[in-house]
Amino acid sequence: MNDLAIRFRTVLSEMTFAVFLLFGSLCFLASCDRDDTIVDQVVYDTTPFQFTYGNFPDPDLPSDNPLSIAGVELGRMLFYEKMLSKDGSQACASCHLQTDAFTDIRQFSVGVEGLNGKRQAMAAFNLAWHQNGFFWDGRAPGLRDQSLMPIQDPLEMNETLEGVILKLSGSTAYRDQFVRAFENGKINALNISLALEQFMFTIVSVNSRYDQFVKGEVELSESEQRGYDLFFTEYDPWGSEKGGECFHCHAGFNFTNDRFMNNGLDAEAAFTDEGRFKVTGDPADRAKFKVPSLRNIALTAPYMHDGRFATLEEVLDHYIAGVKDSPTVDPLMQYNLNPGLDLDAQDKQDLINFLQTLTDLSLLDNAAYTNPF
Repeated sequence: MNDLAIRFRTVLSEMTFAVFLLFGSLCFLASCDRDDTIVDQVVYDTTPFQFTYGNFPDPDLPSDNPLSIAGVELGRMLFYEKMLSKDGSQACASCHLQTDAFTDIRQFSVGVEGLNGKRQAMAAFNLAWHQNGFFWDGRAPGLRDQSLMPIQDPLEMNETLEGVILKLSGSTAYRDQFVRAFENGKINALNISLALEQFMFTIVSVNSRYDQFVKGEVELSESEQRGYDLFFTEYDPWGSEKGGECFHCHAGFNFTNDRFMNNGLDAEAAFTDEGRFKVTGDPADRAKFKVPSLRNIALTAPYMHDGRFATLEEVLDHYIAGVKDSPTVDPLMQYNLNPGLDLDAQDKQDLINFLQTLTDLSLLDNAAYTNPF
């Protein structure tokens, strides 16, 4: 073979190799493009979220914020997201711990600046059935309104909504999840509040021993049954039957009347927190506070808006003989005031034993409510 033929074959081989190299590169790039397309296919997802709530009635949820799987998941992410606080150290879940029935066992929660809050943290479950405002004073008309207030409170997370939006916008995971959860896909204050509302609506406590008793699955002990009877019996000062008067304020499936009441914690001269009055400006609302649910009450000490009572025994002592009179004390406290409830140590223990049947242990480790990170 002459030199010309050899050079021709060499050039042909090099050209063939170059073609194969180019073809392989194009295939690789095409493959990358396909992969990127798959990764970037984040779309609005309206798949409804279905949650169960035992024997509870259907909740009257806002029609403008239907629960979706994507929206609830975004709300769960935000509930545990520490970027919502000024220094990245706290989330909603920091003061509403699942292991403590979504409340704080400290008398007052401590914010990012090391400052104490002014009231005891309320438990955040069964909120889907609250129709009369949120917080102890009801200053938030809806759960979406409530969800943004701790973020901006100087005593709590002490962050601006603008700051939160900027931080969340820097996260691919959040950018994608907002697209899945909302048609406009925007990371803004409204969508943050709607997502948190969706998740918190789904936190339910419906599986206590009391609920099992109502369904006929278990029986109450003799002491629990006596406590049940005392709880649901009105005190009759002219008769011989004992009664605890509890059901007037803590009746119904959720063990709250969802009202604002003055339960006689202080005489008028000792009012240090005027409660509902700060919202309405109505003098008749002075020292009135939201009646909390008694579900999981054995897990959510301390008690009252200011956490003044450390035990259920102290709570019962207040209602039996410690109610203070004032112009706004609720009329339902009349027999607590005078002559006082005639309950002895055994009666108190029976009531406490019944109250402990309201504990729902499944709430404390339900995977649907745990930290998603």
